[in-house]
Amino acid sequence: VSSDAGARSIGKDMGRYTTLCFERIWKLDEARLDALSKALSSAMLELCVRPDNETVLVVGLGNRNITADAIGPETVEKIIATRHLRVHTPKIFEENFKRSLAAIAPGVLGQTGIEAAEIVRGAARACDAKLILAIDALASRSPTRLASTIQLCDSGIVPGSGIGNNRAAINQSTIGIPVVAIGVPTVISSATLIRDAISEGGENATNIEVILEQTENLYVSPRESDTVTEIFSTLIADAINTSFGVFSK
Repeated sequence: VSSDAGARSIGKDMGRYTTLCFERIWKLDEARLDALSKALSSAMLELCVRPDNETVLVVGLGNRNITADAIGPETVEKIIATRHLRVHTPKIFEENFKRSLAAIAPGVLGQTGIEAAEIVRGAARACDAKLILAIDALASRSPTRLASTIQLCDSGIVPGSGIGNNRAAINQSTIGIPVVAIGVPTVISSATLIRDAISEGGENATNIEVILEQTENLYVSPRESDTVTEIFSTLIADAINTSFGVFSK
């Protein structure tokens, strides 16, 4: 998206956008998961400014206590942080790692009383990061994308925007350094499901608007949510560790 007109037409900020599409994540075998991990690494690196010898800050957005929103924090737990090694054991760092990697899961406003963007900005300054990789769960606009896509962009992210709970944006303008967002659709609104079903079925319900109003703020996730969070967090963490942290085997 390279112009203001284009941004307005699709309702997104200017920037580069990439979507990886596949089957429901829990249906992929080991070989296809490995191929997806490599595709994710490639897509991620295409969007990233690769700061050699500089720190990359991985940010896991979301509430770790809600399964469908825990992909960000769960990913951070699987990141191999190396920044401290460069500071305290430089020889070990030089022999084993590509770049300085730091990670943080800032939680959500209701848990901390602090906007995630404020925490991220402070952490980025403290570790002198030159790039942020922000991972978050998303609300899907289509049932076919639920747990079957990974969306990447270099325009940053607005936590909570998918469910109408917009928080402060995390992007280059607010943080001061490039931000690449990695999102996974894990929930969908009941209203979207109803609209989709009516569209496919061709039925007209006289009380449809009432039903939509009552379900607009209800969100559902697949019954495999635990598996979805585990697989995606492992997949994303492995891609980041390979591309920005440990040397590839």
